[in-house]
Amino acid sequence: MTTEKGWFYKFLVWRANNIKEKHFVLIVSFLVGICTAASAFILKNLIHFIQHLLSVNFEADQVNYLYLLYPVLGILLSGLFVKYVVRDDISHGVTKILYAISQRKSRIKPHNMWTSIVASSVTIGFGGSVGAEAPIVLTGAAIGSNLGRLFKMEQKTLMLLVGCGAAGAIAGIFKAPIAGLVFVIEVLMLDLTMTSVLPLLITSVTAATVSYIFTGTEAMFKFSQTEVFVIERIPYVILLGIFCGLVSLYFTRVMNWIEGEYRRYGTTYLRKFMMGGIMLSLLIFIFPPLYGEGYDTIGLLLNGQFAGLMDNSMFYPLNGSYFGIVIFLGLILLTKVFASSATNGGGGCGGIFAPSLYLGCIAGFIFAHVSNYFPFTMYLSEKNFALLGMAGIMSGVMHAPLTGVFLIAELTGGYDLFLPLMIVSIGSYITILMFEPHSIYSMRLAQKGELLTHHKDKAVLTLLSADNVIERDFQVVSPEMRLGDMVKVIARSSRNTFPVVDDRGILLGIVLLDNIRNIMFRPELYNRFRVSKFMVSAPAKIVVNTPMDQIMQIFDDTKAWNLPVVDETGRYMGFMSKSKIFNSYREVLVDNFSGD
Repeated sequence: MTTEKGWFYKFLVWRANNIKEKHFVLIVSFLVGICTAASAFILKNLIHFIQHLLSVNFEADQVNYLYLLYPVLGILLSGLFVKYVVRDDISHGVTKILYAISQRKSRIKPHNMWTSIVASSVTIGFGGSVGAEAPIVLTGAAIGSNLGRLFKMEQKTLMLLVGCGAAGAIAGIFKAPIAGLVFVIEVLMLDLTMTSVLPLLITSVTAATVSYIFTGTEAMFKFSQTEVFVIERIPYVILLGIFCGLVSLYFTRVMNWIEGEYRRYGTTYLRKFMMGGIMLSLLIFIFPPLYGEGYDTIGLLLNGQFAGLMDNSMFYPLNGSYFGIVIFLGLILLTKVFASSATNGGGGCGGIFAPSLYLGCIAGFIFAHVSNYFPFTMYLSEKNFALLGMAGIMSGVMHAPLTGVFLIAELTGGYDLFLPLMIVSIGSYITILMFEPHSIYSMRLAQKGELLTHHKDKAVLTLLSADNVIERDFQVVSPEMRLGDMVKVIARSSRNTFPVVDDRGILLGIVLLDNIRNIMFRPELYNRFRVSKFMVSAPAKIVVNTPMDQIMQIFDDTKAWNLPVVDETGRYMGFMSKSKIFNSYREVLVDNFSGD
């Protein structure tokens, strides 16, 4: 044992003897807050440095052909880094966290503490049309997970620290502590108990405070409410909520479809890169506001300075036209999802936080801008509705209305618009919920039955591992076995059920002790009857990767207490029993969901 390891071991022993677990969790959550805020600061500054380095000489009134080159170069470098250095999938950060919580006992690989920072800074810095927030959330969650593992903490605490890391990342990068806390509850679906609320708050507040120290106390977006919101505008706010819900549905469905197309190419990196690179560079060349995160565009719209949006584009002559800006932004609204999907599909690394805010701001602005054209409508503040739209799209895409409300309020300081923010968020959420029951993050996991929910029974079933409940002590028999040999097998078995398999291990049926009790004590039949004569079909077969909630449904449908488990080819693997599942259920419930 090295000296360093020896000192650390002594520290762990001292900690176990002198500091209670619940108190030490608070200390670790404080450390997580500092680390996540520092990571967020490093990532944001890396992105800004690269962007400034590449675009410092751009002229506003000229088309820049470098827009064709930079994004392609960015996803190429990022893709090569992931392929040859990381050698692991680091995209879809929030989905990976959800998967780690439900299927990997909250264990996230150590490399995720830094690899997402490198890959996303290169991707976004070179113009990739994605956000830095999902990568930093994965980074924060990885910091929480690995700090917890370093200090030998149990699985329940590890899950909490993963949530702390995610909350700290949101709080640190947006300077929004409340949004960080709410995000963990809504999106990561962690239960809020008295045991968990304090560590989450400590991490969020610490991360936000560190960000204040590094970057100042100003809100991320400068927003000043010049027009007071009046109650008569509520019908328009409701309509905006519905509109945002439909835009969210479009974004979710199209992104899911495009990513599915990219997945069809499997590991053929070059082909995916070529497709993604060409699509991304063309879109950014035509619509320069798609370049990077898009926060500059948001800042312009929130301050009513939309005249400069067409800079560097072929649409520059339309600058100043009332409907020219509507057409331009409308086309961006439709094409943003293609740019974001191409960025990630082509090898880049980034999330959909920023695209959601970006689309929301544009959607809200277009809604108000078009409405104000008609003389019979009430005047709507375009920048106020741009702000409301940000909350609406975020709520719809992420299925997180509270996160949308608090994040936008904290990002902009627009607390005076709290009521309309809530109305838009609820309207958008209800609208998309009619078509999509799951968020863009959880869609794939939900399809596989690997998604944790706030429904405790379902959450516990998701956390249950099928491998842990498969019983393999059943005596296997062959269809050609004689009754006499079968009796010998029964004599040394403690079970009443016997799987019948062929030479290849394929399950053919089962023998139930009750079905042969009337003949097993008649020696004259021992050589006459073979197993194939008295075996029966199983009430159902469970395929090994079937989600646990579906398995319980099969047990309910068949009224069986024991069912055979087979692999995808039909080969016998063991049995599952209701009693074993119930025992495991109780253990998981106590280990993960028992709060003070």
